[in-house]
Amino acid sequence: QVHLVESGGGLVQAGSSLRLSCVASGRNLSTYAVGWFRQAPGKEREFVSGISWTGDTTRYADSVKGRFTISRDNAKNTVWLQMNSLKPEDTAVYYCAALWGTVLVPTTTREYNDWGQGTQVTVSS
Repeated sequence: QVHLVESGGGLVQAGSSLRLSCVASGRNLSTYAVGWFRQAPGKEREFVSGISWTGDTTRYADSVKGRFTISRDNAKNTVWLQMNSLKPEDTAVYYCAALWGTVLVPTTTREYNDWGQGTQVTVSS
């Protein structure tokens, strides 16, 4: 099991940028696919972005394409989510999740085994 800790959330105005970090401990993240999900109040947790263990493959939800960028540095056991042109509808708790031993980039919550505690992102209009 890998332990994940997210950071970088905050309160920003629409149009601003934030960079979320997901730092892993306990295991080497280089053999894990990593996904970012978000959950707004009263809504289900939804996929935002994901990256393969090599970093060669990335996936994005349509709602964030062109605004968010996922990246990773396996030497630092870290995955980032760069979020630009933030909108009020991006407000949510953001979670990173990891799945060991796959070359794929899953997009559903049930496919991931390990989760962080989340970081709050609030975008004001």
